[in-house]
Order: sequence, then structure tokens, then C-alpha cells
Amino acid sequence: MSEPLLSTDRLVKRFGGLLATDNVTIDVRPGEIHALIGPNGAGKTTLVGQLTGNLTPDSGTIHFAGRDVTRLPADARVRLGLGRSFQITSVLREFSALENVALAMQAHDGHSFRFLADVRKNTARTDAARRGLAAVGLEPRATAAAAALSHGEQRQLEIAMALAGAPKLLLLDEPMAGMGAEESQRMVELLRGLKRQCGMLLIEHDMDAVFALADRITVLVYGRVLASGAPDAIRADPEVRQAYLGEETG
Repeated sequence: MSEPLLSTDRLVKRFGGLLATDNVTIDVRPGEIHALIGPNGAGKTTLVGQLTGNLTPDSGTIHFAGRDVTRLPADARVRLGLGRSFQITSVLREFSALENVALAMQAHDGHSFRFLADVRKNTARTDAARRGLAAVGLEPRATAAAAALSHGEQRQLEIAMALAGAPKLLLLDEPMAGMGAEESQRMVELLRGLKRQCGMLLIEHDMDAVFALADRITVLVYGRVLASGAPDAIRADPEVRQAYLGEETG
């Protein structure tokens, strides 16, 4: 079995009297989609903040790409190959899809995200950005303003931007949020295809998408890991059904 790309060991994070993550141990392997699920308030956002470097654990460790990154800042983790999408779409709405990806590539190269003129002069970068759009199925929309894209297309664009730095691991925060059934299915197909490029930690409330995509699932409830394993085992787990899946299925 290959070494994990990302692993945490007994992560603890408190906010006053609230124990937001309670000795959380989880890992993601290369080429794997590992889904993290749980009800609102389970601690998923706090865990994501610690993985990305925006929050510092009170105790425990985080290893990524063979290094202890527990105290490493967010930008250093990005340089090591940690990419992410956000729960709320974060594209630059006034710029075209192609310009969004090219600017993300420029930022990953250590240059300013703001200077569009520099991007337009760089043929190699715009060609690479076009390939990035093709990878997520958006090449026909390259010249469209991000504001003119559908919600699902904007989420695809955000993933193309996250892929701009050729990440080893993608941290995807509710990529199906706000999508209809057709858009969700397109996103499922996109993420399934991207497994060949990088591992993924998927935080998602759409259980159909989770069970269609995940190689493993970890269930977080009240800041602690309730269960972790293959999708069939998670679906059949009575504690999981009572704590979370039963709530989703009514």
C-alpha cells in the first residue's frame, strides 16, 4: 500500500469551551478520493482550516507530501502541492474563463494575481490555461466572462484554477453546492476523471455524489471521527445511519 499523501494524527482544536476537532486522525492516499462527511457543526470547516494552514492545531500533527507541515504557513503548503476549491465560488467574475486560469497560474508561479497585461503577453501561459480549461470541459467557454457562466461552469472553472499549480492533492469543499442534478452529474464525471492526476479530499453533503465517487469515507460528528472505511461499510454502519445518513434520507 502506498504512503499517504496527507495524514493527520490526533488533531485537536478548541475555541474556548468548544472542542471543534477531537483527536482527528485521517489520511488520503495517492489516486484516491477520500470523502469527509458529517452534519453541520461536525467540525469539517475547522479541520479544513487546519489542513490548509489557516488554523493552527492545539495538538496533533499534519503530514503532507512526506513532510511535517503542522506549523507550515498556507502558501508553503500550496508550493508543496496542496490545492483547494472553496465552499463559495471564488472566480474573478469580470475576467474571462481563460484569464481566470492564466492568472491563477501566474499566482502559482509566484507573481502577482493582479496584472492581467502580463498574462496576455505570455503565450505559453495562455496555452497552458487553455489546456487547463479543456481538462475540466470548459475550453469552448474560454472567452466567456466568468460572470456569464452557469453556476456549475463556475465550479468547473474554480477547479481548473485549483489545478493551475499541478497539485498532488485537491481539497474540495462542497463542489456540488447549489447545483442541480445535471450539473452535479457532470461534476461527478469530472472528478472521477481527475483521479488520474491527483488525490482528493472531498467535503460534500450530496450523498449520491459521495457514494458515486469515494474510495473511502470518513464520518465526522461533534468534532470526532465516528467511522471510516469503504462506502459499503459506511452505508451499512448503524451508528452512521443514526447520526448522519438517517438524517439525510429522512
